[in-house]
Formats: sequence, structure tokens, C-alpha cells
Amino acid sequence: MRLLLFIVCAGIIGGGFLVKCGRSIWVPAKLKLMGKRTTEEVVETLRPKMMQQYPVAELTDGRPLALLAFKEERRLELWKKGVRKWRLIKVYPFTGYSGSLGPKLAEGDRQIPEGVYDVEYLNPNSSYHLSIKLNYPNAFDRSKAELAGRNNLGGDIFIHGSHVTIGCIPLGDDAIEEVFFFVAANGTEHCRIIVAPRDFRKIKSWPDIPSLNWEQELYAKIAEALVPFGQRNDKTPEKNHQ
Repeated sequence: MRLLLFIVCAGIIGGGFLVKCGRSIWVPAKLKLMGKRTTEEVVETLRPKMMQQYPVAELTDGRPLALLAFKEERRLELWKKGVRKWRLIKVYPFTGYSGSLGPKLAEGDRQIPEGVYDVEYLNPNSSYHLSIKLNYPNAFDRSKAELAGRNNLGGDIFIHGSHVTIGCIPLGDDAIEEVFFFVAANGTEHCRIIVAPRDFRKIKSWPDIPSLNWEQELYAKIAEALVPFGQRNDKTPEKNHQ
């Protein structure tokens, strides 16, 4: 009886560990068994669900889309360009976080990058459900690294599902489905990603990073990029996927 109880408990604990911490083990095994998905397949699978909640045609018309991520507030905002101005669609809380305020400088520093980025590609077979890759390091990141003689800036920075991360932005599986769908259906080339240490639209002070002498230049670029998006409307629905 004790042996049976031990086996059951070990199975529950082991299963929980694999679900939470072993995605790199079980997700590839699942994909091998079930086959990989294409981005188009994911979009079409999600479309009926999205159409129940959003004006999909309006949000996927090819006009610019923007993702604004704020590290201090730990939230991501989804914005869509209308005929005249930008419109805030949804706010998503981060479901995990690593590092501190300040840009990413090297692989392994656990930092979420800060800057203005494009979407490099979408991964419909991510170990973290779905993911959107930032084009980090961008030209600004590389230029500052070259001046300082820094190599190995790191990479593989994603917005993704789940709730664990080292230097990426996790949103939870439900939220990443929404964000992934709109970025894919609207066109990755029409999406800009702005990652800021804090929301400069509300907090005018910029962090001082003692190890750097160019963070003010970076934050001026980020603050300028945020100008078209105005102030956040605090009545906008916020989804909590934790």
C-alpha cells in the first residue's frame, strides 16, 4: 500500500515538474508525435475564437500594429493604427520577469532588452506554446556594443506563453494566442515592438544606469517612439493570465 502511494505521489510530483519546468523536454516530444504546426494553421485554428471577441477584419487590415512592453509596470499593451490615430486594444500583464531596469548587454545577464524592435519571426511550435521573436540585437544595440568592445550580446528574445522566463516576456498561453494571432494575421512586417524600462508617458524620470553613459540617449529614443500612443486609458480591460 505504501509502495502504491509512493508511486502515485511521485507521478503527480513528476508530472507537475514536467508541466511547469520541463517544457523543453515534453513539448519537442509532443511535436514529434503530433507533427509541427504552421503559423497559418495556428491562425486559422484561433480565428473562430478571436472573431467572438474582437472585430478581426478591422484589426487585421494591414495598418500598423504595436506592442508596448513596460518592465517596471510588467505589462504589455496591444495597439492598432486606425484611420486617424492609434487605439489601445488590450493590456496583458507579464506572467514572469527576470533582471532589472536597464538594457540587455550580454548573453546570460537575464535582462529583457530595451529599445525599439521589429518582429524577426513567429514560432508556432515554441516550447512556450507560441512565441514572437524580437530582432534583438538591433542596430542601436550593436553600435553601443562595438564602441565598448562587447561581444556575445545574446539573442533569442521572445514574447511567449507560459509563466517562466530568463530575459524574455511571458504573457501566459491564453494571452500569447491573442497577440500571436493579431501579429500573424495583420503581417509581421507591420508590427513594431517598443520595450521601455517604465511608462515614460506617465513617469517622466528616466532610470540612471551607473554602468552606462548612453542610457539617456536610448531612453530619449524610446520616449519619442511612445509619443503617438498617448496616455493609457485605465478603463481599458486588462486580462490576467497568471
